[in-house]
Amino acid sequence: TWVFYLSDEIFAIDKPILVTIDAQSTTILNIALAADRSAETWRAHFEALAQHHFISLGMASDRGAGLVAGYQAACDMALWVADYFHEFYDLCEVLQQVERKAYAAIDTEYEAARTFANAKSEANLHKRLAHYDTAHRTCEQAIALYDHLALLLHLLRDALHVCSPHGRLRTQAQVRSELLLLFDMIEALDCAAVRSALQPIRTHLDDILVPFKHAEAIEAELRTMVPPHALDFLVLAWHHDHFVHQSRAKQKRYHQRERDFWLACAEGLLGDEFAPLKALVIAKLDSIVRASSLVEMVNGLIRPYLNSCKGQVTQATLNLIMFYHNHRRYKSGKRQGKAP
Repeated sequence: TWVFYLSDEIFAIDKPILVTIDAQSTTILNIALAADRSAETWRAHFEALAQHHFISLGMASDRGAGLVAGYQAACDMALWVADYFHEFYDLCEVLQQVERKAYAAIDTEYEAARTFANAKSEANLHKRLAHYDTAHRTCEQAIALYDHLALLLHLLRDALHVCSPHGRLRTQAQVRSELLLLFDMIEALDCAAVRSALQPIRTHLDDILVPFKHAEAIEAELRTMVPPHALDFLVLAWHHDHFVHQSRAKQKRYHQRERDFWLACAEGLLGDEFAPLKALVIAKLDSIVRASSLVEMVNGLIRPYLNSCKGQVTQATLNLIMFYHNHRRYKSGKRQGKAP
């Protein structure tokens, strides 16, 4: 079982809320109202979960001091991973700012072209032409900055995938090299906001690479039990299955076809051993702790209820939210028709 957290900072209430969920097959939600967000409070919270036989393999979280210290005190043998959402949030926010500036520059250029077309006198024509030239150069620079940053962030996202396009689990050294190269290219862009957002990410690189250290150990173990080519096929199938539940309809169908194709390839190589080895590989790969995206989904689920409380939330209210989530039937996805 994985234990993830939900930060209490997003809620405008008097007391922190501690949220954990079992991220495997049941996604059981637990919420507790706390007096503070200290390390001792979080430690007691995680120890209470352990008493109910929830064993934590690892946690992905932001850098809340009390949360991290409390988790490491209660689960000293488990992994702590810097959550990618929080690590790269500021950098993605810069992309949105750059996009807005590019659209504003396009509007400015359009307006400059319109006023130039309406000019009558020669002096006014020269003046408005100079204004248009300036607006055109500014617009081209803004669009180029957005295009370059968007492309580099797309490559950055791909570099953080555990699986390579060839079905091999990426190593720490490979990912470190790719990320450092991309960081240098991003930093070379003429944008102070980008450089400012990138600086803390560089200092947290070792924490970002923790999942790949875990993946290396898993791959070394699996290669002693599964034939190499069959393992690559199963890793690719797992990789595409991961995206089946996150993609839109057209992309979903693509990932489903890829998953089924690589599973068929693995089955052809493994024969009667396919089913147990497939289950082994999937279970090992699912144990890689990477991000708190599941608990962010729970954040979106409970935020409206907490906002309606107007700061007067009680444990009884939280218990009602927990009861609803843990007993409702899923309408879609791999758990369709089932409740936690």
